[in-house]
Amino acid sequence: MSTANAKPKIALIVGSTRAARFADVPAQWMLRQAHTREDLDVELVDLRDFKLPFFDEVASNAFVPSQSPEAIRWQETIARYDGFIFVVAEYNHSITAALKNALDQAYKEWNRKPFTAIGYGGVGAARAIEHLRLIGVELHMASTHAAVHIGGSDFFTVFPMAGNQPIETIEQNLLPSAAAALDELTWWAKATMAARAND
Repeated sequence: MSTANAKPKIALIVGSTRAARFADVPAQWMLRQAHTREDLDVELVDLRDFKLPFFDEVASNAFVPSQSPEAIRWQETIARYDGFIFVVAEYNHSITAALKNALDQAYKEWNRKPFTAIGYGGVGAARAIEHLRLIGVELHMASTHAAVHIGGSDFFTVFPMAGNQPIETIEQNLLPSAAAALDELTWWAKATMAARAND
């Protein structure tokens, strides 16, 4: 199959590892939206399944091979994908330590690939996603313009310590941005796949 006709393979990365995390709710919802499409293949990648140490290598694997077997397993996993959807919690105006560490544990494997995000919190993880975009620039990634933000009254409707309603209660507010984010991700994934194939 030519690159032009190939379906992008996308990892939906759950960026929180806390036992009490809310991330599974938006992750599963976004996965369902992605699975309604025929122009991309999306798989869930959970950071809980990788026992990544805090980054303690001599240097980034952009310069020298990593020594940690788990970091290498992570790099090999990321390398299989053409793009990414990050599930983003906002902690103190930024992304989780677990997600930042996972980003730091690879480099070449992120390069020239696109990403989008679904974030949640009081302001829909807007600040964390902006920080994620800055990190993505350094990793030579392409961010979509659109992202899904579960914030404000929508967040407090579904958050377990508040309204604890099913996410379908607020779904109509999320569908337009989810469709836009996935449309943009697919376009960028196909464009970068073609470009990488010509390197």
